[in-house]
Amino acid sequence: QVQLEESGGGSVQAGGSLRLSCAASGSDFSIYTMGWYRQNPGQQRDMVATIFADGTIKYADSVKGRFTISSDNAKNTVFLQMNSLKPEDTAVYYCNAGIIDYAGVYNDYWGQGTQVTVSS
Repeated sequence: QVQLEESGGGSVQAGGSLRLSCAASGSDFSIYTMGWYRQNPGQQRDMVATIFADGTIKYADSVKGRFTISSDNAKNTVFLQMNSLKPEDTAVYYCNAGIIDYAGVYNDYWGQGTQVTVSS
């Protein structure tokens, strides 16, 4: 079993910055992908940024140039630096990890979510 522990988030004014962190813990696993999704009430959960084990990075068009995803592979941790925040970035942000366990089975794991609120 793998656990994801998120930190960061909070409230900020438009134009401000926040940094999210997510650490994966457990035993006998390898990470295929880690990233961040966001969701508002009544809406679908959308991908914000994802980093793959080979270093490939994908961003949602809405955050390109403002958000940066990075990882510390030794600590199984992923970060999301969010700059130039806009009110429309307000959402609950969820950490996601695509994990391959000791048996070679792939599973998706989710963090508990952290609220990001951007005021105008």
